[in-house]
Amino acid sequence: MAKLYFKYGAMGSSKTAQALITKYNYEENDMSVWLIKPSADTRDGVQLLRSRIGLEATVDVIPPETDIYARFLGKRIRKCDVIIVDECQFLTEKQIDQLRMIVDECNIPVMCFGLRTDFQTHLFPGSRRLMEVADTIQEIKTICDCGAKATVNARISGGYIVTEGAQVVLGGNDSYIAMCHRCYVQGIREHKKIKLHGQN
Repeated sequence: MAKLYFKYGAMGSSKTAQALITKYNYEENDMSVWLIKPSADTRDGVQLLRSRIGLEATVDVIPPETDIYARFLGKRIRKCDVIIVDECQFLTEKQIDQLRMIVDECNIPVMCFGLRTDFQTHLFPGSRRLMEVADTIQEIKTICDCGAKATVNARISGGYIVTEGAQVVLGGNDSYIAMCHRCYVQGIREHKKIKLHGQN
């Protein structure tokens, strides 16, 4: 039986790279992949999915009003062997339910890769629904600069941790850093200057 998978990790945990490697592995075995991402993710261009290590692929873009189940059936994508979703946290709860329906009614596995929580440590709507309905939930681990496991996606502006603002602000190593909860709280409390990766 097919399953709905949720593979989550903090920023910099190579979620997109793992999604693209998974796609490659299926295609190497002559299997068809429907690779999708929410339209909210425009960092690498509208129809491109690119990892920090240089892997990339063309992707089908899903706006928030799109019924994924209807699109799956209507475009005859039903012939695919697996659906891989990147940045799944930006999908609506209804769209997660539509992916669940594809798994249940069409017996097609769906692998969702994304963030669990935002910069304020609150669940994204898509991630919350996946935590509720996914068959398999797996953490993709990464580490804080202190060496502990990173669980927080700290948003940085002007060198300091941001604690207010819109839930969705696109960015990568230029705006976010993965931190353990202890360093995150300490950084806020002590108003510590935070150095982003890749910056001098």
